[in-house]
Amino acid sequence: MEAKLGEFDLIWRFFKAGSESMAQTQINRVLLGIGDDCALLQSDATQSLAVTSDMLVEGRHFFAGANAEWLGHKALAVNLSDLAAMGAKPVGFTLALALPNANADWLAQFSQGLFRLAQQWQCPLIGGDTTQGPLTICITALGHVPAGSAIKRSGAKTGDDIWVSGTLGDARLALGALRKEWSLNPSSLETVLPRMHEPEPRIALGMQLRGIANSALDVSDGLLGDLRHILKASQVNAEVLIDQLPASRTLAEQTQDLRRQCAANGGDDYELCFTAPASKRMEVESLSTALLPLTRIGSITSASNGAEPELILRDANGNPLTNADSMRLTQSFDHFKST
Repeated sequence: MEAKLGEFDLIWRFFKAGSESMAQTQINRVLLGIGDDCALLQSDATQSLAVTSDMLVEGRHFFAGANAEWLGHKALAVNLSDLAAMGAKPVGFTLALALPNANADWLAQFSQGLFRLAQQWQCPLIGGDTTQGPLTICITALGHVPAGSAIKRSGAKTGDDIWVSGTLGDARLALGALRKEWSLNPSSLETVLPRMHEPEPRIALGMQLRGIANSALDVSDGLLGDLRHILKASQVNAEVLIDQLPASRTLAEQTQDLRRQCAANGGDDYELCFTAPASKRMEVESLSTALLPLTRIGSITSASNGAEPELILRDANGNPLTNADSMRLTQSFDHFKST
């Protein structure tokens, strides 16, 4: 019996090879194809065009009947977060929208959330499509990045520090409470809900990381699972101090097991995880003071040629976690394997 096909397996098996073979005919224009937060196209001699698409489907990415204003914000935010990971400045976006019916009240709220964030980053809506069908929101965002300065997943180097912005796990903590996986008092739930419904793309940080970070991605499917994408693309290993993952006060008050689970593989955080040389620590710490907290959580180590990258988790005392705990905490969300 054939193993169940996962989201990333699907992309690599059926689409990446075909995309790369076609890209060879456009070698002067396609700088980076499938496999990173954005594709990169040659715009002109001074800059590249970053392109990313994300889809939100009712019942899969959000609850039926979810607040339309929050959906408008989040649909654009998750795309801008991809641009941030590449160090790109937003320049515009398209919107493809499938609606069960044309409800004016819903559309007014949705567009309010959408355009409030678009205005914040001067990122205009430039086109798209609408149709009738199950509620599905698909945005393609475009950004500019100076030529040669895009931050890719494939740039991590042995000896790099691993950093993460903001705090992790609040979105997963909120989702688990709403699903009745665990209990959370009303005050705590109200505190963490905005992280689930209205994430803030780290655009300003991403642009400031050009020339500092060797690699980066945004945390959408869980920190450690996403970090594995950097390890695979860069062919390196990593060590992470699991209890050093930054958490909000609300998450810090939970049990160690729940705190680790939410921060390590919760997903929907849309923070940036990046690696930078140890020689850049002062510059990163300056950004931490000027923009938002940045936490050093581990380091990049060397890997054997051709070997599957390893991610070692250590506790507060520096001891490695058991294989079972490590496997549980490094599993990222997968649309075709997760329930």
